[in-house]
Amino acid sequence: MCRRIRALTAVMAIVAWRAPADEGPMAPGAAPPPAPAMLVKEAVTGMELLHVPGGCFQMGDVLGDGDEEETPVHEVCVDGFYMGKHEVTQGQWKQVMGSNPSRDPGCKGDEACPVDSVSWSDVQAFLGRLNAQAGGVRYRLPTEAEWEFAARSGGKRERYAGGDDIDRLAWYAENSGRRNHPVGTKAPNGLGLHDMSGNVWEWTADWFGEDYYARSPRDNPPGPAGPAGPNVDRVIRGGCKTGEAASERTSRRSYGYQRTSSDRGDKIGFRVVRRP
Repeated sequence: MCRRIRALTAVMAIVAWRAPADEGPMAPGAAPPPAPAMLVKEAVTGMELLHVPGGCFQMGDVLGDGDEEETPVHEVCVDGFYMGKHEVTQGQWKQVMGSNPSRDPGCKGDEACPVDSVSWSDVQAFLGRLNAQAGGVRYRLPTEAEWEFAARSGGKRERYAGGDDIDRLAWYAENSGRRNHPVGTKAPNGLGLHDMSGNVWEWTADWFGEDYYARSPRDNPPGPAGPAGPNVDRVIRGGCKTGEAASERTSRRSYGYQRTSSDRGDKIGFRVVRRP
């Protein structure tokens, strides 16, 4: 199921931007450091990654129509990073791993569709092989905070990734035909990122903690140190092809299972990030 709807909580919040970390005064006459490239390409598969400038934002149910685990709304600041413009595709997975595990009946074998039927541990194996060929660049999963900041176009008050028009932005239960679709066929959000609402859920690096927001650190929160119980595991974000509109919201939190094979299903994929 793509829905686990709980109590609604009304919360209001504003976005607060943070300048990049102060690296000390520049020497007189020194040229400022070059700005990060807006787009970089990963060398092995050609994946495109877009720059997400660092900043601070109010994380959680800022629109007041979410679930209990999306509260309390709290300030979070993240450093800048690059994020995949699209979910990792079946073709890109095959380039690195040599085979294609995807099972979505409408997208199986289509190299432009997001890879699916990969567990969190499978993704770590993919990242290990990719990083071994990446010439010192390290790719990883985003933290939950990085994911939400990027999905909300840099921390804006967005219900879906790019605004309120879900049909323009997301493949979900009402328009997907209950199948996955090639990446990038819906409109991007304000940072140019596609499919951060809908298509497939996306693995993040964090363990799921239902009450983590009440104790989250402000700066670059890493998520809980470990599993909070036997039936909760790694955070997934973004909703999927069979989810109703409420499940595709940018603040919506759910989880998959790292420690079993049960989440090698066709509703979960991922995208990668790296540091500038």
